[in-house]
Amino acid sequence: MPDDIQLPPDSRIPKLASDATIAKNRAVLSELDFTDQRCFEDAQRGFIATLDPIIIAHDRLDRESLNLEALGFLDQEAPDTVNPSLWRQARLNARHHGLFEVVDGIYQIRSFDIANMTLIKGSKGWIIIDPLTCTESARAGLDLANRELGERPVTGVIITHSHVDHYAGILGVITQEDAESGKVPVIAPEHFVDEALSENVLAGNAMNRRATYMYGNLLPPAPIGFVSTGLGASLAMGSTSFVIPNDLIKVSGETRTIDGVDIEFQMTPGTEAPAEMVFYFPQFRALCMSEIATHHMHNVYTPRGTQVRDALAWSAQINESIQRFGDRLEVEFASHHWPIWGRKRVVDFLTRQRDLYKYIHDQTLRLANLGYVMDEIAELISLPASLGKEFFNRDYYGTVHHNARAVYVKYLGYFDGNPAHLYPLPPIDRAVRYVDYMGGADAVLGKARESFDAGDYRWVAEVLNHLVMADPGNLKARALLADALEQLGYQAESGPWRNFFLSGALELRNGVPEGSLFKATESMARSMPLEHLFLTLAVRLNGPRADGVRLHINLEFDDGDHALLCVENAVLHGFIGKQSDNPMATLRLSVIEFKRLMLGLTDAGTLMEAGVMELDGDPTALMHLAELFDQFERRFPIMTPRPPPT
Repeated sequence: MPDDIQLPPDSRIPKLASDATIAKNRAVLSELDFTDQRCFEDAQRGFIATLDPIIIAHDRLDRESLNLEALGFLDQEAPDTVNPSLWRQARLNARHHGLFEVVDGIYQIRSFDIANMTLIKGSKGWIIIDPLTCTESARAGLDLANRELGERPVTGVIITHSHVDHYAGILGVITQEDAESGKVPVIAPEHFVDEALSENVLAGNAMNRRATYMYGNLLPPAPIGFVSTGLGASLAMGSTSFVIPNDLIKVSGETRTIDGVDIEFQMTPGTEAPAEMVFYFPQFRALCMSEIATHHMHNVYTPRGTQVRDALAWSAQINESIQRFGDRLEVEFASHHWPIWGRKRVVDFLTRQRDLYKYIHDQTLRLANLGYVMDEIAELISLPASLGKEFFNRDYYGTVHHNARAVYVKYLGYFDGNPAHLYPLPPIDRAVRYVDYMGGADAVLGKARESFDAGDYRWVAEVLNHLVMADPGNLKARALLADALEQLGYQAESGPWRNFFLSGALELRNGVPEGSLFKATESMARSMPLEHLFLTLAVRLNGPRADGVRLHINLEFDDGDHALLCVENAVLHGFIGKQSDNPMATLRLSVIEFKRLMLGLTDAGTLMEAGVMELDGDPTALMHLAELFDQFERRFPIMTPRPPPT
């Protein structure tokens, strides 16, 4: 089926806001108090310096890792094509960038990436919290701090949680050897490695493709395109890395003293990330809330695809932070957005964030126990004024609508109890029948045009999605579906929702952009534990292709360890510490070279020629094994059908 169709040139041009969208966006202006400038004052407070221009180059590629100059249009008033509440959040994120002082001894780099990098001044050097998504941004932030505040070595790194924007730039501030040798403490919450690799490797390709929609990577910055992620100004697209932490925090109440700075930790697993923690600095009376309390409603479920989070645990952990630290703090900062100063203001903020997640949790289950199903509940829940009027509880990233659905799934799963929904047809078969029942493509298009003119864009998107799935070559259907998604994007208060809608419109109009195959990095190979490598290979194994194959390969590593790679029953296993009595082949090499070989960073011929690998037994064993694996395309179709798998 076609997945790279482009509409005629006149149909590819983005549209302006419709009358219905203009009316909806203008209504927001009267719903919220836009005269409240406290957030702008806080976002500007403590500014020291920034980059001019605010552009960070990529180390290896001929493009930028980050370019906030392209968002200069945010200095204007909100246009009709952007929800004014989202526009306000976009300005707060993108127009306040650089190095800021939180208090004397605590500094932040903001908007060099989607997250913040925080620097704590120790006795001799910098303790860095969350070294961003990419090497280039983290290094640029550290260089700016050293230039403005004096050159200091990095004497510690704290990773708050297992999401990539908080650790993948670590090689911009320390070396791999610094971490592996223990020269620089790298502190993370328990299970960080398992959760980081599980999220970003096992389901990484699918998640990364959806992330291009969620973060608007392919959208041009413009009032009719990308304006914000909500969570931060823009996701830096540079070189990523991974290192194994050399110190894990396991229990709330643990303390560390790093470079003369005392730190008290609170574990917050299962909240915004499966492995996460917050912590308090007594000498600064400062609380770092990681990402579980930020200036927006967060995601109980993230549209790029993650495990559903526990809204009740999230609320309870914020409450524990209030109880542990609320009477001792004077400032709160986080891994995104800007700090809050003053104990009373901080506690009020934390209290309302706590109650935000508990309200959605409790009301979802109340309605579920009354018999309402997931999509009904999402329409019925709205926040009370005491929560919903606060800008820091708005839908800039998560939304009440999809968070309520996430709570439902957490407790009751995707099935709503209606047997008509228990065994549905797959999307394409369902779409073909819907279109036939609705009288064919022309009838569907005619009715959809009427609904579009009436401003009923949600319904147009649902109906025309069936038509496009049934006939992806129907250019009129693709064009009108793109127009409907575009208007939904213009109306969205959530940055991810806007980016999803506009990215869908872009793909419908221009086809799937050119991409590449998913590949691991040298840093990933070096840091990935062997058991995780076997899990990664198992996910790539093509089950039908491996049907009937029985393959045992003994692995003898030069450090004296050994393992067995086994394929049978169309499943791949890696058994560490075991060997087969009758292997098809035996490989002798180092663990790192085996990982590089299996991740496609080198090949058997190169390793054998270099004398770093020996192979006994059937020389075709590795060839047979390689033929069993799929290669994942980074940019597969989302808005149109995929070809059947091979």
